[in-house]
Amino acid sequence: MSQAPEPRKTLDPDQVAFWLARHPDFFIGREGLLQQLKVPHPNIDGAVSLLERLVIDLRERAETAEGRLEQLLDAARHNEAQYRRLRETLLALVEAEDRDALAQALATQMSERFDTPAMALWCPEALSDAEPTLPQPPRYVLNQHAGARLAALLDGRTSRCAKLGVSDWKCLLPHVTPPKKAGSCAVTRLSAGEPLGYLLLASPDPEQYRASMDTLFTEYLGDIVARLLIRLSPHD
Repeated sequence: MSQAPEPRKTLDPDQVAFWLARHPDFFIGREGLLQQLKVPHPNIDGAVSLLERLVIDLRERAETAEGRLEQLLDAARHNEAQYRRLRETLLALVEAEDRDALAQALATQMSERFDTPAMALWCPEALSDAEPTLPQPPRYVLNQHAGARLAALLDGRTSRCAKLGVSDWKCLLPHVTPPKKAGSCAVTRLSAGEPLGYLLLASPDPEQYRASMDTLFTEYLGDIVARLLIRLSPHD
């Protein structure tokens, strides 16, 4: 009785790939084999030579790398523009001669350079008791009601982006015509060793200051304003 033929052995694809990776010189002297190999085309039915497929893969990688490079360049250009706008803003703020001028300069700079439609600077009465006149908009003396609304917007944080309802807009930005619907705002607590009030940036656009946005810029701006408020104090 004849014996049954042994099952045909096939090479495991992973083993083949592992072996070729460890023997990159295998095709040296076997270039004809490279030309005979056929692989699936990535976009259409049919097969192409291995060399053609490599060219396609390299072209796709080059296009991907070019796209990533363009994204990096766009980010760099954006950051440079932000730096220049911030620099001009800070230069305008440090030239303010008093706190009303500081608030006015900040409102102008934020509107012209950062497309911020409205802002308010709320400071406690202790910062205003030595001034001969009441603060001028967009600077206000912080009262209990406004303080409660600003604290509610912050919700226990140092700074935050949030929705700004029409009633809060009327309360916190009384010098600006309120929108018909809720807008958005970025609010930060002013402090430099002591509570100095709040800085509020606002827009009728509910998407301009989304809750998911980073508030690093607002905090940095608030730190500068807080120190300038102290420097411009009438007690100095």
